[in-house]
Amino acid sequence: MLILAAIAATLRAQSSVSFELSADRHGDYGFGIASGDCNNDGKPDIVTSGIGEIASRAVNHRVVSATIVREHNKMLECIAEAKTFTSFDLTGRTALVVGGTSGIGRAIALALAGAGADVVASARRADEVAEVAAEIRERGRRTLAIPADVLDRPSLENLHEQTLRAFGKVDILVNAAGITRRVPTLQCSEEEWSTILDTNLTGTFRACQIVAPGMVERGWGRIINIASLATFVAFCEVAAYGASKAGVGALTKSLAVELAQHGVCVNAIAPGFFPTALNQELLEQSPRGQEVLLRTPMHRYGHLEELAGAAIFLASEAASFVTGQILPVDGGYLASGVNQ
Repeated sequence: MLILAAIAATLRAQSSVSFELSADRHGDYGFGIASGDCNNDGKPDIVTSGIGEIASRAVNHRVVSATIVREHNKMLECIAEAKTFTSFDLTGRTALVVGGTSGIGRAIALALAGAGADVVASARRADEVAEVAAEIRERGRRTLAIPADVLDRPSLENLHEQTLRAFGKVDILVNAAGITRRVPTLQCSEEEWSTILDTNLTGTFRACQIVAPGMVERGWGRIINIASLATFVAFCEVAAYGASKAGVGALTKSLAVELAQHGVCVNAIAPGFFPTALNQELLEQSPRGQEVLLRTPMHRYGHLEELAGAAIFLASEAASFVTGQILPVDGGYLASGVNQ
């Protein structure tokens, strides 16, 4: 409807014909076109029509048929211009990617830079932070090289403050820091359990608490958390990881509800199986990897660059009415039942 209203306003400004946006009793939107007094009743006649019907409705409307055809063509031009409303271009945006120097986080950081955003990708190791910063600069985007640890709130606060000092804002926050360990649940120590949840879930919570208030103040923001297939289904001997990612899913939805009225969209990506340093050995050197390929309809692992589209979409103006969603990028894994 916002696009239709914009088109109507543009046409009113550019044309001698009066355009009004209206809704019928079914809630379908169309344009009312004040076209002149064809019925000799002293009042302008209104032809109400959807965009695609205006020209055909005008054929039998003797006074304004030529005008309507002309304005119909003008309307199509306006629709083309209105597509900027759903632009995937991130030029002018600043993105902060926590856990952005390896695996999924690095792929998303470089994708956002490729879409035009200035990107600060951070993690614990200074050498990796500097390496990704150099790759971002090679793409013609601005960046900083600031290490941070999601387990250390002051380091995240410093990362945020320095980003604000350099760029004035953070438009996009990506929470990609994560760890896992395969261990039978009954043998998992409380220390291991706590470390995994503190990194994957509480780390995401910390970054959101630090960055989101600025988005609320400006009335615009995108938060993209990295969930998992384990947000939806259980995997053997990774209970702590599964609990942390289920928590990320719940946190994503809760924040989405709370921040929606402030122009901040909060969503998550649930990657399927993408070989990274975190899971490559488990996937390629165990029966689990064979089972994954069997249960994935595409019968292959994902390539990290295949996450780019989802991340750019959720970070962009195109996702302005999308919030509280967990988007699987999994080759069909979650949709799969019997594959043969």
